[in-house]
Amino acid sequence: MKSSNNTAFKTALFLFAALFTLFCSANAATNGKNSTSAAIGGHQWATENLAVDHYRNGDPIPEVRDPSEWSRLTTGAWCYFENRSENGVTYGKLYNWYAVNDPRGLAPAGWHVASDDEWAGMVAALGGEKAAGAKLKSKVLWKAPLVGSDNSSRFTALPGGYRSSNGTFSLLGKNGSFWTSTENNGYSAWYRDLYNSYSAVYRISSSKAQGFSVRCVKN
Repeated sequence: MKSSNNTAFKTALFLFAALFTLFCSANAATNGKNSTSAAIGGHQWATENLAVDHYRNGDPIPEVRDPSEWSRLTTGAWCYFENRSENGVTYGKLYNWYAVNDPRGLAPAGWHVASDDEWAGMVAALGGEKAAGAKLKSKVLWKAPLVGSDNSSRFTALPGGYRSSNGTFSLLGKNGSFWTSTENNGYSAWYRDLYNSYSAVYRISSSKAQGFSVRCVKN
């Protein structure tokens, strides 16, 4: 009888541990805004903007609200657009590139921040820069005048705006800017830009101090 009870207890304990692990994995993916994905150009892309506030090793990423402090940063940080948490519910967080490049890992386990080459491959698979923007953009939230926005890729690019290197916020509803993990030089890194009034997607390099959205790719 004692042996039977021990076996039942061990079985229940094993099942609890398995369910707890599954719950933690699902919760981490949701908090990382990577709970769903779309297959584009041979990769699985997150369909939501990243929203983590800890690096993959568990260290916190500082939230920086003050514009002067933001402009002086040379280490990783995040913010909400206009420092309003309600914007984070829809658009995720804005990160500087120092957070993207931090060796502790910005993306949740099993994911990585998309590289410049991965973005280029996705854009090519969607017909090139002039056409891809329309296929990437969400059907909602973009302000008029809206040119090309069918989201046929299911990528659901959102117009989360951006934070400039001087700490000011701009273009919520009109622009979506997405960091890549690829450095251009000591001052700048590559990103992709989409606008409400254009159906194209643009490859640009900019200051690492800018605050942009981030999309991840499954490993």
